[in-house]
Order: sequence, then structure tokens, then C-alpha cells
Amino acid sequence: MAQIYLASRSPRRRELLSQLNIQFEIVDGEIDESQQAGENAEQYVQRLAQAKAQQGWKNSPKDKPVLGSDTIVVYQDRLLGKPTNQQDAVNTLALLSGQQHQVITSVAICCQDRLETITVSSDVEFAPISESQAIEYWQTGEPQDKAGSYAIQGIGGQFVKRIQGSYSAIVGLPLYETKQLVEKVLQRL
Repeated sequence: MAQIYLASRSPRRRELLSQLNIQFEIVDGEIDESQQAGENAEQYVQRLAQAKAQQGWKNSPKDKPVLGSDTIVVYQDRLLGKPTNQQDAVNTLALLSGQQHQVITSVAICCQDRLETITVSSDVEFAPISESQAIEYWQTGEPQDKAGSYAIQGIGGQFVKRIQGSYSAIVGLPLYETKQLVEKVLQRL
């Protein structure tokens, strides 16, 4: 029997949540993900996670907490979303080439009138990436729906020289922090 609802269609989040031995069902948590004026990266990712959890709560039977999450890639205060085409991905990877950037993941749980949120930031350093490597990577299909135009858990991991922080948060759900948050909420029920 499910313990919580997950307001996400991400296969990576489903896989990570399954690793925590938390039983869950999927609910619709689709929202408008536009950044608001004056919103910094951390405020943005927190708002999205909270909005997804709240939207999931509206769409659920309201008998279990709803978890929403979002992950963003940030380089020098610039949010790097999903690429719109090959050139966009190549440009993003050129920007990140040989540089350090941040991946910020926020997790929110909505239950009745409560909303709990945690945010985890990790640093990722890339090795130099040539244009031909970026094009070849694009052609694998992997970066086409990934923020920052790469997936650390896949082929894109070849570009990662070093990380400081939570690997699972970079993938899309910080395991330790999520487990603590879920247990905290479930204990109150």
C-alpha cells in the first residue's frame, strides 16, 4: 500500500524514490514552470517543488502526503534549462566546458495544511568538452530533455570531473534528505 503520492512523471525520480523503500503512487503535479521576475535560482526551484506538491495534493484523494520535486542547473547565476535544439545543447555544454556549475534540487511534501521543503545544492565540475563531443553526445538523444543538457547518471557522466555534494540530488532526488523529510511527515500522521 502506498505511503505517499509522487507528483512527478520523471522516471529518474521514481527510480530514486523506489531505492528508499517508500511505497508511492503517481499523481498529476503539472504546473507552469516559468521563472518569476526577481526570483533567484534557489527561490525558483523551491517554488516549483512546492507548487508541484500542492498541485499533486489538489489532484489526489488527500489521504496521503504528496511529494513534489524540481532540479535546476545554474552557471554564474544563469539557469540552464532543457535544450530547445542541438545548437542550444552544444552552446550550453560549451558554457559548462572546463567550468564548475551548481545543481540545485528542492523537495516539498504537502499534506493537509502543511508544506515541508528541503533544498540541496551540489557543485559539478566538467572537464573540457569539444564541439564534436557535444554534437556526438546530442546525437545519443540523452541530453534532449535534461536541464543543463546532460545526464550525470548516463553518458553525460563522462564529462564530470568532480562533484561536491549529493550525487542523487544531481540525478533528481537527494536520497538522504528525502528519506528524512518523508519520515518526519509520516510520523506526524
